[in-house]
Amino acid sequence: MQGWTKHERAVEALRASWHAIPDGAPVRLAKTTSNLFRPRTAHDAPGLDVSGLDGVIAIDPVARTADVQGMCTYERLVDETLAHGLMPTVVPQLRTITLGGAVTGLGIESTSLRLGLPHEAVLEMDVLTGSGEIVTAAPDNEHAELFAAFPNSYGSLGYAVRLRISLEEAPRQVRLRHVRFDGGAEAAKAIAHIAESGTWDGIAVDAVDGTAFSPDEVYLTLAHFADSDLPTSDYTGQDIYYRSIQRRREDVLTIADYLWRWDTDWFWCSGAFGAQNPRVRRVWPRRWRRSDVYHRLIGLDAKVGLSRVLDRVKGVPGRERVIQDIEVPLDRLDEFLAWFDREIGMRPVWLCPLRTRRAWPTYPLTPGEVYVNVGFWGTVVVPADAEPGTVNRRVEAEVHRLGGHKSLYSEAFYDRATFDSLYDTAGLDRLRDRYDPGARLTTLYDKAVRNS
Repeated sequence: MQGWTKHERAVEALRASWHAIPDGAPVRLAKTTSNLFRPRTAHDAPGLDVSGLDGVIAIDPVARTADVQGMCTYERLVDETLAHGLMPTVVPQLRTITLGGAVTGLGIESTSLRLGLPHEAVLEMDVLTGSGEIVTAAPDNEHAELFAAFPNSYGSLGYAVRLRISLEEAPRQVRLRHVRFDGGAEAAKAIAHIAESGTWDGIAVDAVDGTAFSPDEVYLTLAHFADSDLPTSDYTGQDIYYRSIQRRREDVLTIADYLWRWDTDWFWCSGAFGAQNPRVRRVWPRRWRRSDVYHRLIGLDAKVGLSRVLDRVKGVPGRERVIQDIEVPLDRLDEFLAWFDREIGMRPVWLCPLRTRRAWPTYPLTPGEVYVNVGFWGTVVVPADAEPGTVNRRVEAEVHRLGGHKSLYSEAFYDRATFDSLYDTAGLDRLRDRYDPGARLTTLYDKAVRNS
């Protein structure tokens, strides 16, 4: 009961902080860290005290469920569930993503083809609404509409205080096969086969993601969960995981190392800080080789402007940050990759197939249809007089043309009409009338596009 008692005290502090926010002031979280990649307007008004909502309340090993506070990171959640031989159905790649963040902002990983997205493991959740009320939303109760619209709402409908999620049995090890294909079309055919059969070459595929190094060098990493006791690789030291994909046909990782395989080097983005240089890596403390450290370094550079100074020295006219995750239907993957190579030219890119189990109105993917998430994170050189967001707008237009969607954790440039059609803002407005009649919460469009 200790976990529940602590949770109740944290909820009391949350309620008190809500009442301390002046009438008419926007209701926001009082937190300084974030995994978002879009600018946010600073506000002087106090925020919600969520400092006590960062833990696991209880785990039921028999029912395979966990009650988790909204600000609990997946790193902490995984540590506690693995102690019971269990793990969340989908564990996003980065350690400091919170469960509440993954549900209200979407998350994805290599089990998403088999098990959907993180919010599809939610059985019920307590949501603090804009009116200051905490309601329990479930798929089949009086708050079912709120439950369905909450994924991809990014705090515009409220904040998750507690979530009850289903868990699955965790293996001791994960056996990997890195299978090369000569382009996106071949990889898409393989994904379709795996989606249909759940196997590749007669071996079960429990998880799958991909890495496209060039137009004709695409790998699918096929994971098989096993309770084996084989020698394992370690990519938290000098070796770098993404480079092993090209060098090894097979590999074995512990389940913990598999879940965080991308975090140590932030996929491949740690190279921008020199962390992949062997000489630098030897002196870079292992505890600082993680995504949240790199994220803070980017924030520091934004303040001091070192990269801008270096660009001026190199004669680079201008740069645009292109950090996006998009989903396109599987049969349009090759078309998108060809366009991306021709128009953007950024490599590697991450591929993660997924399919949802039911309709979620704020991110309307067709249930049962296979999509592929394409993740690309970096900068591209642009003319000095380029309009801000020029490259990102082209990406948005192409994804829209192909019948896809894009996540809103990074910058968005949609016009209002297009945004409304893609993210069901009419439905969100109807729910806001019910749960936030005083308009204390910022709308999704204002958050995602206006950065307010």
